[in-house]
Amino acid sequence: MKNQEQLHRGLGQRQIEMIAIGGCIGTGLFMGSGKTISVAGPAVILVYAITGLMLYFVMRAMGELLLHNLEYKSFVDFSEDILGPQAGFFVGWSYWLAWIVAAIAEIIAITGYASFWWPELSPWISAMATIFVLTSINLLTVKAFGELEFWLAIVKVIAIVGLIVVGLWLSVTGFVSPDGTKASVANLWTHNGFFPNGFAGVMAGLQTTIFAFAGMEIIGTMMAEAKDPKKMIPDAIRKIPWRILIFYIGTVTVMMMVTPWVDISPEHSPFVGMFSLVGLASAASLINFVVASSATSSSNSGIFATSRMLYGLAQSHKAPAIFGKLSSHQIPAGGVFLATLLMFFVSVILTAVDSMMEAFQMVGAVAALIFIFIWTMIIWAHLVYQRRYPEAHAHSVFKMPMSKVMPYVVLAFFLLVIYALSLDGVTRIALYLLPGWFALLAICYRLKLR
Repeated sequence: MKNQEQLHRGLGQRQIEMIAIGGCIGTGLFMGSGKTISVAGPAVILVYAITGLMLYFVMRAMGELLLHNLEYKSFVDFSEDILGPQAGFFVGWSYWLAWIVAAIAEIIAITGYASFWWPELSPWISAMATIFVLTSINLLTVKAFGELEFWLAIVKVIAIVGLIVVGLWLSVTGFVSPDGTKASVANLWTHNGFFPNGFAGVMAGLQTTIFAFAGMEIIGTMMAEAKDPKKMIPDAIRKIPWRILIFYIGTVTVMMMVTPWVDISPEHSPFVGMFSLVGLASAASLINFVVASSATSSSNSGIFATSRMLYGLAQSHKAPAIFGKLSSHQIPAGGVFLATLLMFFVSVILTAVDSMMEAFQMVGAVAALIFIFIWTMIIWAHLVYQRRYPEAHAHSVFKMPMSKVMPYVVLAFFLLVIYALSLDGVTRIALYLLPGWFALLAICYRLKLR
């Protein structure tokens, strides 16, 4: 039967737009920005801008490759076609793991948000409740999933825009908080300058910033379920710079104008902290709800991405056949259940550690490294594509700008990020774990060939 063979093109333009936002704007920004600001100071603005610019070029490379052949359903397909079957195997399974790990980081953060209202609640209870809701949502039709994700993402967009407006108003009016802190644009440079911790602070900021952008490439997993991918994918990618400018740079700038960076705690969400500092307790509670729903939205996008990736791997005989079957709602239910089970068991273990932020930072670093690998493979595929299909590249309908230079600039930037991750004891653990994952994939690939 047809409905058992292929995914349904049930995602419209507005849903794809919001799923893209929901995937990349989560706890990396809402929770991790506190850590980033505390180590980089106002220079975090520059860190976000440069990181966002580099990843915009990655997305342009991905967009051109996806539209080069509309038979590609994701970046795994063009990785396999252009770089070879082993590359497709590594990219597919690594992306699956990246979103599992990223979603676990989101669940850890959600348990921290839940403790804002219920300090005595055991973390595993809030983790279980969240995962149950996410499983239910992802077993609906893709159109219903897209609609729910649309409204979840709308909540975070409204919250961020509202925070920027309120923060600007507090700064313009010279609001003074109960502890005597005055909101002002001068807070961006009066506390030991714009680069208070120098180059070392910028390097430390990169450790958490890169995870904040993870998920931007989720657009590249929607080809099979988008109604008009030739139009929708370029439209979504072209809007990325505006998202970065508003959602990342705008928010951290306004937060540091209202609250000097030296007063922002690395252990808590600065979104909640900003309103708490100015004495708006009810607003702080509301913002806590928003950031919790944002983390839920990002986890939701993660389950979507992993289940579709596993479905694609099964369809091409790179994963067990059971994950290539669709439910009556044309949903890869096997991938949904596997993702949520793994998320639950690992989240329960990690929420038992003493420092929630430390667990979040370590898991986030693992996810960030795997995402860097995925982004590197996209750039590498584009370089090979340019050399192999020069005519197709020259006449592409969505040609990557500065394609002769920027791929190498992006790759150099990724090396710099890996160096930054090696400087911290917690994030360095991720560097030790990654070779083990690739060794496991190599063994599995050889067994598959046999």
